[in-house]
Amino acid sequence: MNELEKLQEFLNEKADCTARLNLMPYQGSPEIKENNKNKYLYVRKRIAGKLTSTYVDVYSDELYQILLKNAKDARALNKRIRQIEKELSSLGYTESELSERVYQNIDFARANMKSNIYDQAVLEGVGTSFPQTEEIINNGTVNGVKASDVQKILNLKHAWEFILDKDVLQSKSDFYMLSHIAKLINEGFYMNGGRVRSVPVTIGGSSYVPDIPIESVVIENIQRIRTAEKPPVDVAIDLCLYCMRTQTFIDGNKRAAVIYANHYLISHGQGFIVIPEKNVEEFKKLLVQFYESDDSLIIRSFLIEKCWKNF
Repeated sequence: MNELEKLQEFLNEKADCTARLNLMPYQGSPEIKENNKNKYLYVRKRIAGKLTSTYVDVYSDELYQILLKNAKDARALNKRIRQIEKELSSLGYTESELSERVYQNIDFARANMKSNIYDQAVLEGVGTSFPQTEEIINNGTVNGVKASDVQKILNLKHAWEFILDKDVLQSKSDFYMLSHIAKLINEGFYMNGGRVRSVPVTIGGSSYVPDIPIESVVIENIQRIRTAEKPPVDVAIDLCLYCMRTQTFIDGNKRAAVIYANHYLISHGQGFIVIPEKNVEEFKKLLVQFYESDDSLIIRSFLIEKCWKNF
């Protein structure tokens, strides 16, 4: 592994650790307070040198154990981040500033992240309402929702948090970025969710059967697409459609492709792409047409007109 590859690996791992921290609804040491013989749970955390105490809920053994585990996991992640920062420093890495436009794009994407995750979940057939999706994003769980659907939504949040990290946005939108996003998307479902698939797949509702992808060919094609002299939105759509039609991974290809395309788009300060809930059925029909014809003209126009959000 050369020095550049080491840098990218460390930056990806650092962003992954940061994203995992952001997934934790409560960070800090749990404490129990009593009032009128009732017990309540709080988390204690130091912010800007000041010790704060945040109310969580009425005491239960289960919740207390969850908070203890969260605190332990958070300490381990923060320790690993510090180790990675030392490794980056030893390799001579220094952070460079993103443009003001990209910082604005990060804020724009974050302000819309819950609705974007909800729209992506709808595209994947997850049956949660928006309030349920929002509750899962905020607290990591909700009553009456399948565990697999909760996992898909949390994975989407993890992947979005990852690509919105400023270090990650300074990394190239190459195959290795796509592979890491797919790994996050498939977490909890497949051991090697970010590895190029080696088995045949079929696509429901379509006669199109994608070839088994060859990693070196996928790497070359992605490199060709992302370095083309086109407007950023066109490159992002090319990357998205290529990844969907290739079916690079065993599962989660649409989710990974959209988030990967957004990594490219946001890093260029050009908004984001997401298929709105109201347009999902139309998109699915156009996607099948694209799969079977390999003609992207109609679906490209659809994505630009109805799915691209700029500011």
